[in-house]
Amino acid sequence: MKQIKNIIIITALLIGAIGLAQSDKDAELMKDVEKAKQTLLSTNPDIQVYFDNSAGYVIFPNVGKGGFIVGGAAGNGIVFENGQAVGVANLKKLTVGLQAGGASIIEAIFFETQEDLDSFKHEDFEFSAGVSAVALKSGKSYSAKYDDGVKVFTHSKAGLMADASVGGQRFDYHDFGHAAKDGDDNDEDDYRK
Repeated sequence: MKQIKNIIIITALLIGAIGLAQSDKDAELMKDVEKAKQTLLSTNPDIQVYFDNSAGYVIFPNVGKGGFIVGGAAGNGIVFENGQAVGVANLKKLTVGLQAGGASIIEAIFFETQEDLDSFKHEDFEFSAGVSAVALKSGKSYSAKYDDGVKVFTHSKAGLMADASVGGQRFDYHDFGHAAKDGDDNDEDDYRK
């Protein structure tokens, strides 16, 4: 009986430690997202209208891109709905073709309507091959319109990559606390890799 009680106590402590570690990762990602948002707004204050008027948006503070012939991109971000953080998204892209170099960028995706945001959250969302982003530059004004309910802005942090396309990017979305509700830690770990 004493062994069962000890096992229960150890299991409870492990579950608590895992939950705390996941909360720490979410908190760290949230800090990076807030910093990225401030960088985007300081680079070009005109995009404030998208933050204010979109149904939702996702900010990926650190998208790493790189390749030589075969390349890829990956990053984690926070999804906001009506100004409130609601979950985490991960981005993946694999490309083959003429390309060389590497870069680190901030990527912000805005959704025009609730239906567009719901599509991102609940379907296997992928940009079509022709979709490209508006690269933000300081002092340059943009009157960009939504394209199929989505508008994408990027800001280069470091590096040089001869590719401005976001077409082919795939996304996965998880509500905060997804693993706790389902009892499946693997999904939670997958988006943080």
